[in-house]
Amino acid sequence: MDWTGWIERWGEPGVLAVAGLLVGLGFGFFAQRSRFCLRGAVIEFWHGRFADKLAVWLLAFSSAVVLVQALVVAGGLDVSTARQLSARGSLSGALVGGLVFGVGMVLTRGCASRLLVLSAQGNLRALLSGLVFAVVAQAALGGVLAPLREAISGWWVVEGGPSRSLLALFGVGPWDGLAFGALWLVVAVFFAHHSGWGFWKWAGGIGTGVMVALAWFATYQVMSHSFEPVQIQGLTFSGPSAEWLMRVLSEPGKPWTFGLGLMPGVFLGSMLGAALGREFKVETFGPGYSLPRYVTGAVLMGFGSMLAGGCAVGAGMTGGAIFAVTAWLTLGGMWLGGGLADRLIDGRHA
Repeated sequence: MDWTGWIERWGEPGVLAVAGLLVGLGFGFFAQRSRFCLRGAVIEFWHGRFADKLAVWLLAFSSAVVLVQALVVAGGLDVSTARQLSARGSLSGALVGGLVFGVGMVLTRGCASRLLVLSAQGNLRALLSGLVFAVVAQAALGGVLAPLREAISGWWVVEGGPSRSLLALFGVGPWDGLAFGALWLVVAVFFAHHSGWGFWKWAGGIGTGVMVALAWFATYQVMSHSFEPVQIQGLTFSGPSAEWLMRVLSEPGKPWTFGLGLMPGVFLGSMLGAALGREFKVETFGPGYSLPRYVTGAVLMGFGSMLAGGCAVGAGMTGGAIFAVTAWLTLGGMWLGGGLADRLIDGRHA
């Protein structure tokens, strides 16, 4: 692949935006077809059921870990400069943010990525929640909620480098990370096989994980072939949601980014998946769907994602696939917060 030629022709912003668009198309399509959803997986786990949603999530997550670590082993990817590993991080932010996000995703019946997927197939509840999520994420990043986010983040910090890598802390390397991912991939395949899945469950679960790895790979290739400083980044929805909000509200002319290409890509990919399955249906608020509940959940997710440094996909899968300490702590917080919210708030909907 002629990355240098593409960069010379379209520039780094153009290549990054196109890469984000293509990765987003794949992620949206596969996530829609497989019903990929962390919230559903968390609820099944806390109710002692290893059913479809938990198996799909585990298949996607383990596929992402295996492919990312395989790329590192093969020399096709170096994630040492990723912000999740190289920059100073917050353990308190990761844990508290994960807990808050977990509660929010139960209230809105979907995490940030799931809201975008559902919006593309006509769910207006998800669309409204996604807009509120973006506004609050931006407020937490650089607005009125930023001081609170910074205060919580300052409780317990960790310096960038080996102290942010689980592999380094345990004295192991990418081969061990690959073996860990492969082990859980076998577990996911076992439960998926016994669930009697059709083609799209398998393809969607694996494809969703592949897109997480491709995001890392594509941005790394641009960074490696560029003469300009480019930050390697992965697939996430909190930052790009806030980025799109500010792009709509501010003057045009700012350069395109991977995240700006990603969001419309996911939306279009989800629409394609919904069209293929004939699942497009306009859904609004009705009996059993409380507007305050959804807005509250979106607010919690928006703040929690920025506090944690990413959403369920950004911090959980993208950061988890490179074994960032804060990402795994965030993921644990999301599973715990989601489980507690389901038990205490939403147990009747399990």
